[in-house]
Amino acid sequence: MNQEANIDSRLRWQCRRGMLELDELLHGYLEHHYAQADAREQGAFRTLLTFPDQELFDYFFGAVAPADPKLCNVIEHIRRAAGT
Repeated sequence: MNQEANIDSRLRWQCRRGMLELDELLHGYLEHHYAQADAREQGAFRTLLTFPDQELFDYFFGAVAPADPKLCNVIEHIRRAAGT
């Protein structure tokens, strides 16, 4: 297995969450936008995947924003892409 496929399978696995809403957002971004994103946004996305589900849910659907502007940018990109 080449390195790109390994990264892709690892990211797919990390996008599997305990909340269907998060699964859909994260997988949608990974499938349709991740490959075209620049290295900075890809890094922010991988960082997002380290957060617990409830925190991610609050970032995407609550009135909470992370302190890191790079995370805010990727969250907004994901939300726009999903139409939320």
